Amino acid sequence: MTTAKDLFIIAMDPEPDHSVGQGDLSLALAGAELVDLAGAGSVTVDGDRIVPGEAPPPDDRLLGEAAALLTRRPPYERVEDWLWRRGRDLAAAYQGALEQDGELTRRRRGRSLFGAQHVEPADTPGRRRAAARWAEGDAVLTALAAAVGIDGSDDRPVPDDEAVTTVVAAVHDAVMELEAVRQRRTIENAAFANLWRGP
Repeated sequence: MTTAKDLFIIAMDPEPDHSVGQGDLSLALAGAELVDLAGAGSVTVDGDRIVPGEAPPPDDRLLGEAAALLTRRPPYERVEDWLWRRGRDLAAAYQGALEQDGELTRRRRGRSLFGAQHVEPADTPGRRRAAARWAEGDAVLTALAAAVGIDGSDDRPVPDDEAVTTVVAAVHDAVMELEAVRQRRTIENAAFANLWRGP
């Protein structure tokens, strides 16, 4: 399992009292991929730029896809630009991959056979590993989760790696930017609706 998969499972777990939006989660998943690629030596974060390294990516299909998308010529891509580009619909890609791997399961809500289905983490070694990493207060996982509103406690550990700190800060900024866009659209839609209603 990767940091991104662990983050997805933590975000899906019924325990967190804050639901995470698909867009926010997609940005954080792209950040988690970047952290894992940096940890494997597949990239280096130089300032705010992603410099491809020599090491192959970890043996994971989605991380392999992420590595294949890296910009390999200078000027290299900025971390924030990577989050937006790679993050597009990434939560859906992770959901599909985790369902295929048996890490997520679909269950019906209520007693009706036609009740709405929802997806939840299955009881697997992968879920237990993600839960253990979360319970231990893994600095990377908790920092990325906090960026999307899960466990915003002030006493969580702080990553001591400069690359991780840069990526987490970029995820936080991107999530804030996405929220600003949502608020602007809500205001514009309300104004448009009022215009049609008239005085």
